[in-house]
Amino acid sequence: MKRRIFDADHDAFRESVRTFLSKEVLPHYEQWEKDGIVSREAWLAAGRQGLLGLAVPEEYGGGDNTDFRYAAVIAEEFTRAGTPGLAIGLHNDIIGPYLTSLATEEQKRRWLPGFCSGETITAIAMTEPGAGSDLQGIRTSAEDRGDHWLLNGSKTFISNGILADLVIVVAKTTPEGGAHGLSLFVVERGAEGFERGRNLDKIGQKAQDTAELFFNDVRVPKENLLGEPNGAFLHLMTNLAQERMGIAMAGIAAAEHLLEITSRYVKEREAFGRPLSKLQHIRFEIAEMATECAVTRAFIDRCITDHSHGELDHVHASMAKWWATELQKRVADRCLQLHGGYGYMSEYRVARAFTDGRIQTIYGGTTEIMKEIIGRSLLG
Repeated sequence: MKRRIFDADHDAFRESVRTFLSKEVLPHYEQWEKDGIVSREAWLAAGRQGLLGLAVPEEYGGGDNTDFRYAAVIAEEFTRAGTPGLAIGLHNDIIGPYLTSLATEEQKRRWLPGFCSGETITAIAMTEPGAGSDLQGIRTSAEDRGDHWLLNGSKTFISNGILADLVIVVAKTTPEGGAHGLSLFVVERGAEGFERGRNLDKIGQKAQDTAELFFNDVRVPKENLLGEPNGAFLHLMTNLAQERMGIAMAGIAAAEHLLEITSRYVKEREAFGRPLSKLQHIRFEIAEMATECAVTRAFIDRCITDHSHGELDHVHASMAKWWATELQKRVADRCLQLHGGYGYMSEYRVARAFTDGRIQTIYGGTTEIMKEIIGRSLLG
């Protein structure tokens, strides 16, 4: 089915993203995977190309464009290219809204120009060793010391953790924490007591630096509090819908791309003297995946449109996230199976997609958490 959510401007932007990927990312990606981290030059190149800070007001160096369909284009093209290591979606769609909606004028002028140029790489630190999707379990704390906050605790699984120059940290600011006692703090590179642990060894997304972060009596200036004191829970809930949509958009794009390359493969690969595509079972497998992708695409595109108009609620974002990522997981598994032994070889796109995509049902809120959100909305 022809997609109807994009116009000529989005199509032109898609071509510019593809050009950027072919020139600035794909030639270096294999090395980045070996290094476990992308080059800072890639971030600067993304800034020069105008891919960073799309929704940031022009006065701070951004694109001043809140049309979420452009974010969808980036998510789709990076997914199809198999390049999750350069985490532009994290930077733009997850962290960007915190800075544009919560930062003071002084903070915006201090942080947003570098955010848009690629000189300031960002991360957000929520997850802890004992608190993943459960924000109520956060133990990292910040104590008001009059002229500063004293931050103590640790975070783990932090994307961009090694590269980040600016980290938004979620911490307790009351003894009980939870819904009424969490705040957001911006910790900048070089802060005394701020240490980075090892670059974690993952089964996929090898080029994406993912780290442990440690905060030992870090003196956070009062002017680095982001948003309202004890207001982080509401801030997080407000922005999580967009985060989950970003993950959902990558999920359906990955499933569609895997279906494309697997359809080509079964036409070319022969078994028992004829192409695999001549076997009824194979045709049924492709038919089922194609139908599931088409139905999911219709729902995701509707969510993208609604979000561009400011009409998407957190329940439908949760539906999109769990459905698209679980579909991605199923399709990756079935496509690998249809590739046979070759599907297990890292040189094949399907093998890398299988490991790169497995995290999709976990980060941004697990599938189980998504179902709980949906269920509560329906049943109270």
